[in-house]
Amino acid sequence: MITYVYTSAGIAPWQIEGFFEGWPNPPTPETHLRILAQSAETVLAIDDETDAVVGFINAVSDGVLAAYIPLLEVLPKYRGRGIGCELVERMLTRLEGLYMIDLACDEDLQPFYERIGMRRAIGMQIRRYKHQSGRASGS
Repeated sequence: MITYVYTSAGIAPWQIEGFFEGWPNPPTPETHLRILAQSAETVLAIDDETDAVVGFINAVSDGVLAAYIPLLEVLPKYRGRGIGCELVERMLTRLEGLYMIDLACDEDLQPFYERIGMRRAIGMQIRRYKHQSGRASGS
């Protein structure tokens, strides 16, 4: 069974391993926990049998008008079970009342987000891959 929680408090680094699939320089589990702790909203999917986090989504927000969802991931072994949809739906509920909720994704992922009510848009970005593993703590 999968349990959904809205905080990363109490999650140990061993519980949140295996994410950032395909990233050449991924954040460590410790950095991942910092990302989640500093997010405006977080939803985690936890496997009750293993106590491991198997999926997560986070949002950064001004809490008044806008939010951005930078990360959503479900571990490969758990995909196809509706966990990603559940994470997005729970996050959208947490962000209810905000005017704009944005995210950027690769084109092949757009149909997934369209199924849950999002629309395609055009945006701009900067990617500094040398910092892909995260900013050092205290910087």
